[in-house]
Amino acid sequence: MSASSRQAKRAAYIPSIELLPDVLAGGILAIARMISRAEAGYAEASEALAEIYKHSGKAHIVGITGVPGAGKSTLVSALIKAFASDGYKVGVIAVDPSSPFSGGAILGDRVRMSDAAQSCQAFVRSMATRGHLGGLARSTLQAVDILDAAGYSPIIIETVGVGQDEVEVVTAAHTIVVLSAPGLGDDIQAIKAGILEIADIHAVSKCDKPEAPATVSALKGMMALGTAKTGTGWNPPVLPVSSVSGERIGELKDAIGRHWAHLRESGELAQRQRGMSRTRILGTARHLFQLKFNEQTDDLENHIQAVVNRDMDPSVAACRLLGWDKEARVE
Repeated sequence: MSASSRQAKRAAYIPSIELLPDVLAGGILAIARMISRAEAGYAEASEALAEIYKHSGKAHIVGITGVPGAGKSTLVSALIKAFASDGYKVGVIAVDPSSPFSGGAILGDRVRMSDAAQSCQAFVRSMATRGHLGGLARSTLQAVDILDAAGYSPIIIETVGVGQDEVEVVTAAHTIVVLSAPGLGDDIQAIKAGILEIADIHAVSKCDKPEAPATVSALKGMMALGTAKTGTGWNPPVLPVSSVSGERIGELKDAIGRHWAHLRESGELAQRQRGMSRTRILGTARHLFQLKFNEQTDDLENHIQAVVNRDMDPSVAACRLLGWDKEARVE
């Protein structure tokens, strides 16, 4: 690229704060640029993102999770069409595993959903986890804020599908749909995966398969044994669906809507919002601590060596790196 081309490219850069009016007006290009800047961690975008957050908080956020192979992307595509047919402006954040070569997202989700998104004018964005554990990308919730402020609702978060550790979506969404697939092995795999109890709604994909009724029965049996959420006044339904044929997708859409109404009418919505806010504050604090350590590479290495040599214990090393009392110890 020539010097003149690079200069023209720099001149075309629009400050994030100037993108704000277009984002709030639902401008697709402005939304895409703002999400890219949030994902890249541009310091320049922090003021605009803070302002966007003030305009968010109205959307219904729906988390779609489940073990790999359950058909989450196909289900999301079907839900896009179902919600859009009722006049909803649907946003989707599909969190993909990072490529081991480029570090970017493996864009399988966007490929699967592109037809549904184009036909329904939905906004679909894939995001790489970039090593972040828990099934979500670090900037997922900032992307949700952007879509929320732009007037999208519901906003669907499709998680990676990592199994046992994939529970971070609980603190990112109002309604959690756990998708199971028949024929993937043991009918109690959902319990082994550690995600059964987080469900507000259970969906069983590929309901036309002969194994589907057994999976539905197994899930209902687990619910009867009290392995689901308790004390919320909501009984999670178990719904067999077919994302390919569209069978009972409407029932799932309606169940998602009923749960949203339940949250608002019961007062549980405020509790969930509080939990989501708490998680975001603590998550941001952890990220800032990590950045602080990364900026002290030499100092960190010295402390690591001191811990290796048993000259200092890890608690004291951590306190010193944080600038706390040098003699403090974490109990």
